[in-house]
Order: sequence, then structure tokens, then C-alpha cells
Amino acid sequence: MPDVVVLLAGVVCAGVGGELFVRGVVGIAQWARVPAGLVGATVAAFATSSPELTVAITAARAGTPEIALGDALGSNVVNIALILAIALLGGALHAPRGSLQRDFPAALLAPIVIGLLIFDGRLSRLDGVLLLGLFAAWLTATVVEARRQRSAAGEVLGESRHGLTLLWTALGLVVLVVAGRLIVVSAKAIAFDLGLDAFIVGATVVAIATSTPELATTVIARLRGHAEVGLGTLFGSNVFNSLLVVGVATTISPFSLRPQEVAIGLAFSALAVAITFPRANGLIERRRGFLLLAIFAAYVVAILQGA
Repeated sequence: MPDVVVLLAGVVCAGVGGELFVRGVVGIAQWARVPAGLVGATVAAFATSSPELTVAITAARAGTPEIALGDALGSNVVNIALILAIALLGGALHAPRGSLQRDFPAALLAPIVIGLLIFDGRLSRLDGVLLLGLFAAWLTATVVEARRQRSAAGEVLGESRHGLTLLWTALGLVVLVVAGRLIVVSAKAIAFDLGLDAFIVGATVVAIATSTPELATTVIARLRGHAEVGLGTLFGSNVFNSLLVVGVATTISPFSLRPQEVAIGLAFSALAVAITFPRANGLIERRRGFLLLAIFAAYVVAILQGA
């Protein structure tokens, strides 16, 4: 089967699996009356980051953790500079207070931490453990803060029937695992055919492919009048990608990489988050969407020129 067809099959699986997984997991959150802030920043963020995590584990075990790093960093840029930009084109968004204090700073600092760790040209197993420790600290702070707010989860993306909730969650996870395998196999083949290294393919093709669930979640949440859930999902997903996904991949398979190559993804990721940082009242204006699209275009050009 041609590599492009395999990649497209992986993209379809990522979108379908992500949608099913989001519906199921958020349905479980509603069933358990998990706070709304926790749904967007943790449950939905984890669900939509599952393709990146699956790709990271598969790529690391296959001896190509560069794809995992490129995918994680590239997905961070796609999440903010492309997906959030699309959401903003429909009108201004309001970020909840908890997200201002927790998710935005974490999403901004995470790529900076990775930049410091990769400065010596290598991500060691110890670096991976450190990233996982920082992720655990952020997750703990998120849960504590969300429970303090004690706001009940509303109707967003979940399935109210408990049996279907569990079915969607399990089925979505299986499809995501298949998607991760298809995407990694095809990406490696495309990288070889085009003469590009694994990191470049991961930061572009794979990153866009595995961000399909974030796009679906953000658009659906916006259409249903719960834009704050989309925001929480996107920024929470960035934290998951930077700390959990990269941490897992590095712990499984430490590797060396040119710092200059990684710097592009790290810089654009931090820049996109900085540009979207809301005003004191939580407002993110519509015009920032056009600026983010310009940043995404510049990112694609920069990453391809770096190849």
C-alpha cells in the first residue's frame, strides 16, 4: 500500500478515534461529576493528546524518538497557531480565570524547559524523568485548583448513557493505537523517500495529522457554546505534549539531536502562546487569529528550510 494512503488512513483513524475517545472520556467525567475546568485541561486534553502519546511510544520503541519529539513540538504549534486561530476567526474568546493562572503559564514555560534540557544536544533518560515529574506536579496543581472551584461539568461532548460511554472510550483508544502505528510507519517511509530526517516529518506532517482530535474538540465545543472547554483542551494538550509525551519518549529511548533543529519548534510554540495570552479580563480578540495564521505559515517555511 502506498505510503501516502497509509498516512491518510492514519489521519482518518486519528480523527475518528479522537472523537470517540473524547466523547467517552468526557462522558465519564460528567458521570462522575468532575469539575468543568478539569474536563478541558485534563480529561479532554489527555484524550486529544492520545495520538501524540501513541506515536511517541511507537516511535521510541521503533528507535526513532525524533519523530515523537518533532510531533509533540509541531503539534503544540498546530494547536495554537492553526486550530486556535481557526476558532478565533469565528469571534473573540474568553479564557476562564483558572486557565489564566494555570494553563497559559504552563504552556509557555514547557517549551522553555525543553530548550534548556536539549541545549547540550541530547535528551537523556534523566531529562525524561524530570519532564514527567514536572507533568505530575502540574496535573496535581490542576486537580487541586479545579476541585477548589467545585464547578460541575456541563453538557459538552459526553455521552450520557454509561454503557455507551465506556464503549466509546475503549473503541476510541483502540482506533488511536492503530492510528499511531499507521502514522509512524508512513512518516518514516515518507522521510526516507523525500530525503528528510525523521524530526522534520514529525514536526510537520505527523504533527498536523495527530492534531485532528484537538481540531474536532475545539470546533465542536465552540459550536455548542463551550469555547472555554476548547481553550482548556488546546493549552492542556500543549502541556501534555511537552511534558508527558516528550518525557515518555525520552525515558524509553534517549537520543541526540541538533539544538538548532529543535529551536524552531520551541520558539514558534512559545511565540504562539505568548501572542494569545489573554487580557486581564480573559478576552482573546478575533484579530489575533489572523496573526496566528501568519505565524503558522512562517513556522512551516522555517521548518522546511531547516531541512
